[in-house]
Amino acid sequence: MDTTEQQFLKALDNKLWTAADKLRSTLDAAQYKHTVLGLIFVKYVSDAFDAQTASIKKDLEDENHEYYLNPQDFDGGATGDEYLQEVAIELEQRDYYTENNVFWMPMEARWQFLQDKAPLVIGGSELEINGKTKKITSVGHLIDNALEAIERDNPKLKNVLNKRYGQLQIDQSKLNELINLIASIPFSHDSLSSKDILGHVYEYMLGQFALAEGKRGGQFYTPKSIVSMIVEMVEPFEGRVYDPAMGSGGFFVQSEKFIEQHAHQHNVDPLTQKQKISIYGQEYNHTTWQLAAMNMAIRGLDYNFGKEPASTYTNDQHPDLRADFIMANPPFNMKEWNIGVDDNDPRWSHGTPPANNANFAWLQHMLHHLAPDGSQALLLANGSMSSTTNNEGAIRQSLIEHDLVECMVALPGQLFTNTQIPACIWFLTKNKNARTDKAGRKLRDRKGKILFIDARKLGFMKDRVLRDFSHDDIRQVADLFHAWKTGEAVNGISYQDQAGFCKSATLIDIKKHDYVLTPGRYVGAVAEEDDGIPFTEKMAMLTAILGQQFAESAKLEAEIKKNLAGLGYEY
Repeated sequence: MDTTEQQFLKALDNKLWTAADKLRSTLDAAQYKHTVLGLIFVKYVSDAFDAQTASIKKDLEDENHEYYLNPQDFDGGATGDEYLQEVAIELEQRDYYTENNVFWMPMEARWQFLQDKAPLVIGGSELEINGKTKKITSVGHLIDNALEAIERDNPKLKNVLNKRYGQLQIDQSKLNELINLIASIPFSHDSLSSKDILGHVYEYMLGQFALAEGKRGGQFYTPKSIVSMIVEMVEPFEGRVYDPAMGSGGFFVQSEKFIEQHAHQHNVDPLTQKQKISIYGQEYNHTTWQLAAMNMAIRGLDYNFGKEPASTYTNDQHPDLRADFIMANPPFNMKEWNIGVDDNDPRWSHGTPPANNANFAWLQHMLHHLAPDGSQALLLANGSMSSTTNNEGAIRQSLIEHDLVECMVALPGQLFTNTQIPACIWFLTKNKNARTDKAGRKLRDRKGKILFIDARKLGFMKDRVLRDFSHDDIRQVADLFHAWKTGEAVNGISYQDQAGFCKSATLIDIKKHDYVLTPGRYVGAVAEEDDGIPFTEKMAMLTAILGQQFAESAKLEAEIKKNLAGLGYEY
């Protein structure tokens, strides 16, 4: 982005967090996250509706357009009541909006209606809505009424919106202030699309709320740079994409951006390419499930998040799914995950995961749902690479011996808002044979090989506590991975082992290390530069220098003692 765009978004960030702060004193972080994001959603779809209204009006006035209304056909011409009424009727035709993938907004859901009526209903009031008088008891009730109307007229959003504003224990005047503040958020810019702005809004707010909520909030938020790295490596270009612990849907959003980017590079229509993707997800937390659905709906993505929010382990919403791409950031080291799960569950084909740690349960659940030529990537705690307790070592050994592990990436610390636990990325596939993948890459035969990448030294500190990856860091790792898979240069990068960074190891190598998958064991250390001086000669020189330094130290100590004695102190 250029400087102007960055300044625009930074000013927007400040305004958004000011909006959240208005509720901070009366609601906990989890509540005001959904309160603020829910209203931002309404503002966005209302703005999109208004923009489409303006576009339709322009078409009605364009004599070269099929929608043209000739003022001369009406009494009073362009300023007459008959013409203006006909224009108003046309602007309320639902098909003009839905055919352009714009949500239909009933009058009581439009932002201007909310902004105008909110001050009137702080203490309760009767309002005229669609020709009927309705008792509105509070600002929260007014918002819930708007959300119900949106769901009623847009079946895809049924049971998706969080209609709980009337239940919030909050000063109604604060909700009114919040409506006015969000009203000033501009979803328009000369060079940024409204969808780009909304995407930035959601990403920024989710990150800030994850910080505010601490450990709990981080369960539903994966930093964008890690999501970008995984998406760039997996390349979900077309097919079925699945996330069994989807949170707010970050992997799906980034997949959409990846598709758009690559479609432009290959002169393919992005909309056509996006229609080749089917999105499947699952989430246990109800409000986060709703947030993910909103995230997809506003982007016009086809999605299936199951009939309801549910536990991935006890109520699999997609039992028959075999996905081409699976990406996830499940909760690290989750305990007591197996309540209600059969030890003989068919998903545990490589061993029953221990009750006190769900890492290998997540991994095997994903593998169970992976298509024969599919690829999967998941973030796990570093302990998953080496632990031998409670059957974990046996499961890892089985995965390796069945040649399912394709790549291991060790990540630097301080990437997550909610935990300091070191993390890694597992990449698995059921087919390492030479073939052409869905992104059109010709893959070489990689049977019996695993790529190890030690990325712990990559990244930069974006503030005092959090590290981030740069675009170049992401490209370096992704291009290296694809060069290794293809055996050909990718964006000028050819694969070769690099001491301290990457190593293509064989299953024999891994067996020698007792099936431990920690990249540091394989990539080794960066070789120190040889200055050409023989070791014995260098050692003699360093010893002489050390002797000189000891002598200088003794001389200084004697001077200090002498000076202290002159001052009457004994040392």
